[in-house]
Amino acid sequence: MTLSGIQFKMRQRIVNKLEKAGATTIQKAVTTEEAKLDLQEQQWLGYIVGGFLSKVKKTQDQRYYV
Repeated sequence: MTLSGIQFKMRQRIVNKLEKAGATTIQKAVTTEEAKLDLQEQQWLGYIVGGFLSKVKKTQDQRYYV
């Protein structure tokens, strides 16, 4: 699997877990523990979160939403 394939897979895993946790708006944002993200997914957050076209967003108090 190429790097872009791994990146896509990890992004999808994270998005799915955030959606399952109900983190669909900034008001409903959750922590990594509430979203049940494993250590590998937490490490990928830095690469996935915050880009202009990124689907995953981060609040100032370290919570995440889609």
